Amino acid sequence: MNETTQELHLIKMSEVEVKEVEWLFYPYIPYGKLTILQGDPGEGKTTVILHIIAKLTNGESLERIVNRREDTGETSKNDSVKQNPVTVIYQTAEDGLADTIKPRLLSAGADCSRVLVIDESGKLLTMQDDRLELAIKATGARLVVLDPIQGYLGSGVDMHRANEIRPIMQHLSILAERYQCAIVLIGHMNKNSMTNKAAYRGLGSIDLAAAARSMLLCARLQSDPQVRVLCQTKNSLAPEAKSIAFYLSEENGLEWIGEYDISADDLLRDTSQYNKCDAAKKFLERLFQDCKQKNQGCHQGCQLPMSGILERALKENITKRTLMRAKAEMPIKSRKIGNQWYWCME
Repeated sequence: MNETTQELHLIKMSEVEVKEVEWLFYPYIPYGKLTILQGDPGEGKTTVILHIIAKLTNGESLERIVNRREDTGETSKNDSVKQNPVTVIYQTAEDGLADTIKPRLLSAGADCSRVLVIDESGKLLTMQDDRLELAIKATGARLVVLDPIQGYLGSGVDMHRANEIRPIMQHLSILAERYQCAIVLIGHMNKNSMTNKAAYRGLGSIDLAAAARSMLLCARLQSDPQVRVLCQTKNSLAPEAKSIAFYLSEENGLEWIGEYDISADDLLRDTSQYNKCDAAKKFLERLFQDCKQKNQGCHQGCQLPMSGILERALKENITKRTLMRAKAEMPIKSRKIGNQWYWCME
């Protein structure tokens, strides 16, 4: 009986060079790794990634997506930082390039010359197709998006079978690390209503989630369907990311709101019963009502120092970002008097 022997190679950890993780969008999308963005159909997954692509192709900082500080007097030092424009490979098996993808990219202000698509007219692309590596190598793309996951597994692959999914994901992980590009896979959620745990709602084998270093969820608020939230459900490389909210409507398209105080698991529950913003609004209404009662003879709007409001809010377990969001939805304006900011209810 002939036995095939394979030469053994051992790696000493003492000889492994330590490297820091680099980020396309900290701490949401790492370079050299896989990221999964999932959500139910129509929740805005594709729109979100196209808006991110638009900023990247123009060399714009993604910091502004998270740190929106309108009407607060605060600024972020990274808000205006210009970066090198990023080349992107974007593959979609669901939407038309001419009638859907390009119009959305143009609407978001993307540099379309930096958004490339592998031609699938002669042969459909799969995750193990040699053309994927050739395209990354030839273009120097720093971001690759495959939308959706199941559209690029290849015919005959059962995404629920670990033994079929594992080598495919391993191949993608090797590509991402070899060329230090970020690979984002867009996925749908399953219909399992027995659990609200976001980590168990993705389609396919758990090996899909296991291979990803970051997992993101996009879903709408039941209490305000025009507001969608981007949450992180897994992060193996950094502290958990802040959730980000955005408006999505036919009239105005996508408008970023900024930080939003809600977790992925809470987002999947009935969010009309989980709205910390309502509590913050009632808190602010109570503060200004007390102010008016104490200053009945004052014909000017009540002005309260922002530092004092924040201090009292924290004592009632209302975070700063929740307070800011509540303020943005109320007739409250910021005014600077001397070196201090005040809030005024109009």
